[in-house]
Amino acid sequence: MTDPLPDRLSTNPRSPYYNEELLKRDIAIRFDGKDRKDVDEYCVSEGWIRVAVGKTVDRHGNPLTIKLKGKVEPYFRDAKNLTRHPEERA
Repeated sequence: MTDPLPDRLSTNPRSPYYNEELLKRDIAIRFDGKDRKDVDEYCVSEGWIRVAVGKTVDRHGNPLTIKLKGKVEPYFRDAKNLTRHPEERA
């Protein structure tokens, strides 16, 4: 049995949704049926992810992000065979 993932998680240490212990476990995000490796923050209940816009940064040096809406499915990469869809299992 896998540990439950939080509804919202961020990779930014200044965010209240940052959790270093969970991020060490290599979390993957499936967004609208496709695996994404560039997700900075996600929220399952609201159905969105935040991703960086190229190499563009704001005046404080933080990357600019955009919010994409759709179906968000977080899972641990080490247990992905347990949490993947049956047709994707190898």
